[in-house]
Amino acid sequence: MNQNNLEEIRSEIDKLDEELVLKLKLRRELVAKASVIKNNMGAAAYSVNRENAILSHVEEYAQEQGLPENLATDLWRRLLRESYRSNGIGTFAKTLKGDGEVVIVGGNGGMGRIFTQYFENSGYVVHTFGHRGWDKASEYLKNAKVVIVTVPIDITIDVIKQLAPLLRKDMILCDFTSVKDPIVKAMMEYHQGAVLGLHPMFGPDIKSLVKQVIVTVPERFEEESRFLVEQFKLWGARIVKCKACEHDKAMSIIQALRHFTTYAYGTFLANLNPQLHQILQLSSPIYRLELMMVGRLFAQDPRLYADIIMSSEQNYELIKAYVENLRPELDLVANKDVEAFTRRFLQARDFFGDYAGSFLKESGNLLAKLQDEKLNF
Repeated sequence: MNQNNLEEIRSEIDKLDEELVLKLKLRRELVAKASVIKNNMGAAAYSVNRENAILSHVEEYAQEQGLPENLATDLWRRLLRESYRSNGIGTFAKTLKGDGEVVIVGGNGGMGRIFTQYFENSGYVVHTFGHRGWDKASEYLKNAKVVIVTVPIDITIDVIKQLAPLLRKDMILCDFTSVKDPIVKAMMEYHQGAVLGLHPMFGPDIKSLVKQVIVTVPERFEEESRFLVEQFKLWGARIVKCKACEHDKAMSIIQALRHFTTYAYGTFLANLNPQLHQILQLSSPIYRLELMMVGRLFAQDPRLYADIIMSSEQNYELIKAYVENLRPELDLVANKDVEAFTRRFLQARDFFGDYAGSFLKESGNLLAKLQDEKLNF
């Protein structure tokens, strides 16, 4: 083997890569055609059974060809994700039988714009207004079936009160806030019709609702709002139903505590003022991933995170307990108490149970993908 042989092999690889690209293009075109047919049939944008069948078939065939385990499924998961993204917000069947328009209060914000587009692409007439559109509110609400409030948490109840005289009993009143108990109680107090609390667990930067979680909290006349939940499923969303108090307890951990610790770490770094470029050059993949999550928060709207973190006394009490818990942990380090540290470590491991091993494997896959990305520093 010599240099000429190497160049010949590389040339063959390049040609094969071009063929693969053409096959990917053809596959994407076929997926687009299938998407149109599914939409015309009224089928959901996402089918877990179909996805599992594709991955199972690909992995089985890859193993028959002697390829390494998970190589094919990793590639195909990326292809499937791109399929969902590239199809974007397509057209969908309308699950509401009969007439009825949608009104989104605060619809000019990021989340409002996403749902406006989805509703319109499903055949609904949608009206949106913010703090400057109240003069047309009665006109917009005249033929409304669904009214969604998506405004900052601290003014949501005031907006519900303001809406109350304009609401009919046959309307479904919803909200998009990250706190459910006080908001749902307000909707129940000021509206006599169906009440459905909603919490989309994603931001306005998504390309598709496929596999995105929407939490539903049905409080009154659940059957009347069932078509709305089915509409979300048709768009590809995953629905998680729970009670308002359960939601708020979970969100204190998932959102308030997590966002606070990320905020606190970011502000501490800013005060410490290290050379960020150097930190990135020296960092391990796991730290780079963690730093990306911190930086992601500070690239967004501070008011949004202030609203989430400061939205309830329950959030404050949990954050306070977390901060107070740091002192004894710090004492272990100060005293170089390895035995106590190990004991606490193992107690936490027991809490995570089998999830610890699963998380290790999943994070390993994420880190491997991160290593493949082009570094800009």
